[in-house]
Amino acid sequence: MNELVRTLPSPTLPGLQLPCLNTGNYKGWLYKWTNYLKGYQRRWFVLSNGLLSYYRTQAEMAHTCRGTIPLATAHIEVGDTCHLVLTSGGRSYHLKATSEGECQRWVSALQQARANSTLLMHHSDDSGDEGPIPQEDRALTQGVLKTLASKLDDLSTCNELIGKHGAALQRSLSELEELRGSADGTDRVKAVNERATLFRITSNAMINACRDFLDVAESHGRKWQKTLQYEREQRHHLEETIEQLAKQHNNLERAWRENPTSYTGVERSQEGDASDENDEAEFFDAMEDSPAFITVTASGVPSVISCFYTHLHQMVSVKMLSHVLLQDTSGTNHMQLRRTRRSRIPDKPNYSLNLWSIMKNCIGKDLSKIPMPVNFNEPLSMLQRLTEDLEYSELLDRASRCHSSLEQMCLVAAFSVSSYSTTVHRTAKPFNPLLGETYELDRLEEYGYRSISEQVSHHPPAAAHHVTSQRGWTLWQHITIDSKFRGKYISVVPLGNIHLVFHASGNHYVWSKVTSTVHNIIVGKLWIDQSGDIDIVNNTTKDTCRLKFCPYSYFSRDVPRKVTGVIEDRDGTAHYILSGTWDDKMESAKIVDSSQGCGGSEGKQKTVYQTLQPKLLWKKYPLPYNAENMHYFSSLALTLNEQEDGIAPTDSRLRPDQRLMEAGVWDEANTHKQRLEECQRLERKKREAQASQALEEGEYKDRGGAKGKKDTFETSRLYALRLSNLLLLLLLLK
Repeated sequence: MNELVRTLPSPTLPGLQLPCLNTGNYKGWLYKWTNYLKGYQRRWFVLSNGLLSYYRTQAEMAHTCRGTIPLATAHIEVGDTCHLVLTSGGRSYHLKATSEGECQRWVSALQQARANSTLLMHHSDDSGDEGPIPQEDRALTQGVLKTLASKLDDLSTCNELIGKHGAALQRSLSELEELRGSADGTDRVKAVNERATLFRITSNAMINACRDFLDVAESHGRKWQKTLQYEREQRHHLEETIEQLAKQHNNLERAWRENPTSYTGVERSQEGDASDENDEAEFFDAMEDSPAFITVTASGVPSVISCFYTHLHQMVSVKMLSHVLLQDTSGTNHMQLRRTRRSRIPDKPNYSLNLWSIMKNCIGKDLSKIPMPVNFNEPLSMLQRLTEDLEYSELLDRASRCHSSLEQMCLVAAFSVSSYSTTVHRTAKPFNPLLGETYELDRLEEYGYRSISEQVSHHPPAAAHHVTSQRGWTLWQHITIDSKFRGKYISVVPLGNIHLVFHASGNHYVWSKVTSTVHNIIVGKLWIDQSGDIDIVNNTTKDTCRLKFCPYSYFSRDVPRKVTGVIEDRDGTAHYILSGTWDDKMESAKIVDSSQGCGGSEGKQKTVYQTLQPKLLWKKYPLPYNAENMHYFSSLALTLNEQEDGIAPTDSRLRPDQRLMEAGVWDEANTHKQRLEECQRLERKKREAQASQALEEGEYKDRGGAKGKKDTFETSRLYALRLSNLLLLLLLLK
């Protein structure tokens, strides 16, 4: 009994007709399942080049793609009532069409695209970028293919003979059935036996030919499988090697940016010795708009790696010589040893902390008098954390050389975002500076700037910070911290403005900081988030930039820690779009056209911008080795608490509790911390008593500044000048 098996026709058959698929693309509206709160949502789907992309609206196709599904490895499942499910990469997409006909058209289009993508993938695997095949392997492969082809011809011949003899045997059996009982039956039986013998011989030949074909295919198939596995391992090793080269190139480029002028003289001295090696070498400038992937042939990898490491060794040797060969400011040439900054600190000890033992001793006490152990701190003060904003000062160096104020605004915006990149893993709080505590960071030789900060108020805590750069810019800020405890999280709100002036153009930029929130204060792992808006204003040209720090949400489909922004001129015309994340990178894209789209909230239309390819503005440096055991400090943060000669006696580096904590002696650090805080409370009470006495005697005069007064340009300037004068006085007293 024959079994009827019904199968769907293959989408690659010539007879299959698909509607609206003449160009290989298909687009239309489908409903996509989002979550249990919103259910199915209407999305605009576009099928092109084996990829299924979806958008909220048709207008989003110009700038925002909500997701992409590769169909080459996807599984298509048709459900009931216009439903279909796409499974790709371990994730399922539940879609729903408006009608049965529309659902069938989408299924046919998706099957056609999947088949085409699979064929294209196999073709790219067979003729990819593995490099030329050796002649011996090519000859062996061609011989195996010829053998398989001949075996396949034998199978085809046997198949034809089996069909022919089988038909003759069937006719003989029919004739024998008709002549049953007649005299010619003996002859007919003899003919049937002969034809049955021929059919048996042909079947045996067919079986032998199939066995030979299968043996050849299996033996060489195992060999090809091993070869394919070896090629995959080689490609994986190549990718790891290229990733390591990219990281080393990043570190090398950073070292060059620290002192770019010190390479010229030494490289010229090595030109004669390296002329033989560089005659055949070809060097290229780094591409500003580099592609998203790198393709390297297998035969050329050793020479590329050898050339890179040779060049790396030369540049590292130049860097070491540049630290030794320096000229003094008076113009006389002599040998002077430049200081090498430290690159590590003692590992953080793993001390257990009983939170309840601390909380039970705080019941009924004033919050300002609760001694918090150093377990919650990191070995840096708040003044040093302010100075750490200069981690990417080269952005301001580049901005000072810009002739366009809008391009300069892009770099200033990237600098304002980069100051948060060091906070992603650092949930510990810095030490509260004592009143009058200062911190000076002199990086004139390395980066061309000098930073000075001071704690100018204890309650509320306020700090003044002033930076002067020899590369064309000056920055100052006056920051007051306001914190709010909400049970599960604590919000830190910086109050005050940051000012930046470029000497050549006179452009004066002003902005403020966003809110930092530390989550899971009571239970769970601590993690930090940044949220709010930053409005950067150029007071000279009236250009503006609004940066939006998107808060983390479990239901959001956006990238975590996302930052977006638009730069506009004084007339409100948008010129640049900024995008990125505050813990990784920022990019800018120049706007070439804009239009009004749909889909805005409250009936308002959203503006759709058409931009050029984005340009990288800032990329976060990789953390130093073993950073997870060094409080996740960056390269600059590791040097902030390093001992220096000639610093002021009020410098944060001289705090005993902070230095003991860095050394890992936390018990003694807690003792010194409590002693310093108690002395500061006694001094504060003494000043309050003197102020009350002066007020009673009529000698006290209010020097202005009501609580909560906004920070102004003159106020921050006054703090900065006062701080500079104080530091000069301390240096003169030495």
